[in-house]
Amino acid sequence: MPLQIEHIDAICRKKGRDVLFIAFSSDDLSEDTQDLEVTEDLEDSEDSEDSEVSQRGLDDGFSPFCSDWENSTIRKTIIEWLDQHQIEWSPCGHVASENLMMSYQGWIYVDVPFDTKDPTYQVLRDYLETPEGTMRFSNVRWYYLPLEDAMKNAHHDEPGFWDRWAEDF
Repeated sequence: MPLQIEHIDAICRKKGRDVLFIAFSSDDLSEDTQDLEVTEDLEDSEDSEDSEVSQRGLDDGFSPFCSDWENSTIRKTIIEWLDQHQIEWSPCGHVASENLMMSYQGWIYVDVPFDTKDPTYQVLRDYLETPEGTMRFSNVRWYYLPLEDAMKNAHHDEPGFWDRWAEDF
C-alpha cells in the first residue's frame, strides 16, 4: 500500500517548532545488536544537560542513507522502543529540494520537542546517547531541524507548488 511520506522540513513548518528526526546507515545493519536493549533505569542516569542533539553525520563518515531500511535491526528496535515508551513517530523524508529527488531512506520523525528540560526528550536522549554524549549505536544519528531553517522552504507549501514544479521538471 503506498504511503505518502512528508519531508522533515514540511513537518517542522506544520508543527511550528524545531523538530527531531533519526537517520540510519546501511553500514553494518546488524551492528550493535548486543546493545539494543537498554534495560537500566534511564531516569536515574546522569543528567547530561550539556549534551546536544547529534549534528555529526557527514563529517564523521556516517552516511544517513539506508536503502535496506526495511531490514534494519536497529531501526526496528528503536521503533519498538519508541512505541513502548509511547513516543509518537512517523516516517519522514529528507529536507525537500527542488534539485534533488531521493527515495525513502528509513528516517523517522520523533514527535518530541527539542527541549533539554523536557522529561520525554531526556529519556529519548539517554536512550540514543551515552552519558558522555556520544551515539549509543554507531549506525544511528539523530538530528534536529530548526524551524528557521525549515522556513526557507515555506514556498513549497503554496497550493500547487509541487504540481507546477513537476510540469517543469
